[in-house]
Amino acid sequence: MNIAIDIGNTRTKIGIFDKQEMRSLITYDNSKKIAFEEIFATHNISKSIISSTVEIPNYIIQKLASLPQHLILNETTRLPFHNCYSSKETLGKDRLALVAAATAMFPNQNTLVIGCGTCITFNFINAQNEFLGGSIHPGLKMRLKAMHTFTGKLPLAALISDADLMANNTEANLQSGVLYGASKEIDGMISDYLVKFSEMNTIITGGDADLLVYRLKNQIFAISNFTLIGLNHILEYNA
Repeated sequence: MNIAIDIGNTRTKIGIFDKQEMRSLITYDNSKKIAFEEIFATHNISKSIISSTVEIPNYIIQKLASLPQHLILNETTRLPFHNCYSSKETLGKDRLALVAAATAMFPNQNTLVIGCGTCITFNFINAQNEFLGGSIHPGLKMRLKAMHTFTGKLPLAALISDADLMANNTEANLQSGVLYGASKEIDGMISDYLVKFSEMNTIITGGDADLLVYRLKNQIFAISNFTLIGLNHILEYNA
């Protein structure tokens, strides 16, 4: 079985796969150690892959180094698609994983993957299996924090799941602006892509996807754990 580990800024997500099928999902706060002994006792792990936005703790590397196959995703890793990005060394590893997941689920099809996390990223792969790039936008919490940080009096509003179009207090106005503004921005970007690629799959994923997907007018698939699916696909591709 495979273990795919996605280490973010605050949380670590772990997927246990039997070939291409996810059998288990585990989430840890980054302040806590991963219980590898329990995971390995429950699952017969033979291969692993890690993607991380922060420095990988030594205990994780040491634990997984003994496996028959262990990958740390970087710009030199063999990928199941042609990476046309010009600055490969600056490309987020989470974006590589999202594109890899698109090739696994929608092979040889135009596919736009929208990742909704700290930032909102657009990632496009064409029917010729070429990752052409995309764009990076501020995430929802980043927008709220920016309006608080760069003004004198606006409060730091909490991110909520719903907001009124015409909110009647300042905190609610900030929340409305972020949720409605981001969803309209995403819809507009999808529409522009559809002008260039009339036949296209559109995927939305990530921690904040649930706050946005029901607000979108364009047809779109919401798929959770897309990053882990992509990491596992890269691992299988390198087996």
